[in-house]
Amino acid sequence: LLGTQPSWDMMNECDTLLMVGTSFPYAEFLPQEGQARAVQIDLDGRKLSLRYPVEIGLVGDSRLTLEALIPLLEPKKARRWRDRIEKQVSAWRETVHARAMVDAKPINPQRPFLELSKRLPPQTILTCDSGSAANWYARNVDLQAGMMGSVSGGLATMGCGVPYAIAAKVAYPDRPVIALVGDGAMQMLGINELITIAHRWKDWSNPTLVVMVLNNGDLNLVTWEQRVMGGDPRFPDSQWLPKFSYAEYGRMLGLEGIRVDSPDDVGPAWDRALAAGRPVVLEMVTDPEMPPLPPHIPAKQIGAYFKALRKEDAASGGAALRATIKQWWAG
Repeated sequence: LLGTQPSWDMMNECDTLLMVGTSFPYAEFLPQEGQARAVQIDLDGRKLSLRYPVEIGLVGDSRLTLEALIPLLEPKKARRWRDRIEKQVSAWRETVHARAMVDAKPINPQRPFLELSKRLPPQTILTCDSGSAANWYARNVDLQAGMMGSVSGGLATMGCGVPYAIAAKVAYPDRPVIALVGDGAMQMLGINELITIAHRWKDWSNPTLVVMVLNNGDLNLVTWEQRVMGGDPRFPDSQWLPKFSYAEYGRMLGLEGIRVDSPDDVGPAWDRALAAGRPVVLEMVTDPEMPPLPPHIPAKQIGAYFKALRKEDAASGGAALRATIKQWWAG
């Protein structure tokens, strides 16, 4: 769900793999064993060959090791494969943009990330929580030189987004910080951490900290995983979240609170939040039925997905199916 069509094709076709400082847990998305020659750099020698068999394992600091390797590189004149991948990247970005602009009820969850990407201030630090927010962050936000980004290391720890943002402000009080959080993670920990932000923000040389919350009332990523992996419909007792007014709560704490429930207001709301002069809780009311379509879907998962929708009631199942068709059509 975090990948792209070009990265899928690149991994499936590559003959040489360089892994830098990673114990990448999703080995099924790496090349088939024996397909690629591999080199891995890691500070911890125990991580070498953990996910993929490597011919050469280099134990050391990533920056220093790469600096030592760069002079050994020889540019290749043949660029046909690279040129094709770059064209695929351009086409994928057009697809992602088109999908983010698809109508939803009320807001397509991809739209806030797309609009943010156009407005990122220089030297921004972004933090993203686990859940469907990580999908949209990975696809729709283009970080520029000098920016930093943090997500949960194993992509599974919920509640990390706002604490990461506070840590970023403590370490870099002069830089703008933006946290991208789902409402499940926000109710788990984030609303409590807003108290810390309200207590500390006046000590920061740059007060810009925006906590953007996707308010869809659903533990969304698990809902989609249940549909696709198990063919199970949404289980309301565990998936639907209690209603909570995030922006209003932020205002109660003395922060700026902005609630957005119209797609036309998404961009202007980001402008307002980034210019607020104090931390902001930016609440985006989004559609829980917008599917995070992966670039490659096995037939078994497609069958499970439609089986799950048939089990759901006509209202929610129909909405999810219509949203899926719109996304496929846009792509």
